[in-house]
Amino acid sequence: MNRKVATIIGLQAFLIIVMFWVLVFYGKDEYEAYTSEREEEVETPNRVTTDLGTTVVTLNEAGQKQSDIRTTVMRSSKFQSAISSYGLVMGIDPLIDLRTRYLAARAEAGVVRASLLNSEREYQRLLQLNKDDHNISDRAVVASEAIYKADKAKLAAAETAASNIRDNMRQIWGEVLTRKATEQNDPALQALLEYKQVLLQISLPFGTPEPKPGSHLLVTPTGTQNRAVEARFISSSPQTDSTIQGKTYYYQAPASDLRAGMRVSVRLAENSQSVDGVVVPNEAVVWYGGKAWVYRKEGSDRFIRQPINTDQEAGHGWFTSGQVEPGDALVTSGAQLLLSEEFKYQIKNENED
Repeated sequence: MNRKVATIIGLQAFLIIVMFWVLVFYGKDEYEAYTSEREEEVETPNRVTTDLGTTVVTLNEAGQKQSDIRTTVMRSSKFQSAISSYGLVMGIDPLIDLRTRYLAARAEAGVVRASLLNSEREYQRLLQLNKDDHNISDRAVVASEAIYKADKAKLAAAETAASNIRDNMRQIWGEVLTRKATEQNDPALQALLEYKQVLLQISLPFGTPEPKPGSHLLVTPTGTQNRAVEARFISSSPQTDSTIQGKTYYYQAPASDLRAGMRVSVRLAENSQSVDGVVVPNEAVVWYGGKAWVYRKEGSDRFIRQPINTDQEAGHGWFTSGQVEPGDALVTSGAQLLLSEEFKYQIKNENED
């Protein structure tokens, strides 16, 4: 009996010891997790605060150096708004074809005109001889008159053909290009024929002031970073661009990087006064919520996020007036890291709630 009781007591003691070690084993993980969270809270200081509704990221100089946070002081800049549009490098084969036909018709008219001059003189000579005691027969006079009238009709037909070709050319290419194409040795047309220059059809938005003789704009092959070339205004274009709405004009530009059928991007300065502001570089801009933001540095360790307008692109950045002032120090390296700090702050607050 005593041995049985002792055995039972021994088993109970063994079970108690096993349960104790089980509790210790599982409790260890919970304790370590709890301790780790406490350590993280201690090791990760809160760098984000709010000041009168404005979110401020605070980062000391050591932290800025470690995170490679760098700023650039904004300088004053002037900006003149510009019109952006598109154009097309025109192939001039149809113009050359019409020019060839026109010149051929004019040459034909010249030949007929010379023949008409001779037949008219011959008719007048025979007519005079017939009047002088019928030194020439009436039949010869009638035959000479028929030749004269036939040449006269041929000249009228040749001149009509040339005029029709010119009218057709004017409907397609406009008066100025038609005049250049129908004149001999026009310098501008000769440059096009020799492929020293190319013809551009530029579409400008409705409401844009009419280009003036001698005016110019800048064009760049679409989708490239090539240097913009200057295109000189020629005339209005009777044809429209089926892919772009707007008023069309002809311009002439150097043929170095331009090929027939190529699309070009167009930049035309507006006739308006320049505006004072600053150019915010691309490196300073972060995008959040569909808007563009920059971080402005205040003091030695405070960074404030503020929105900017990106309507006016300027070189490798955006021109803005009133939102960022000359002398403001904007973060140009590490802005995305500061935005991440704000996100961590927002997530922490949501978890605590």
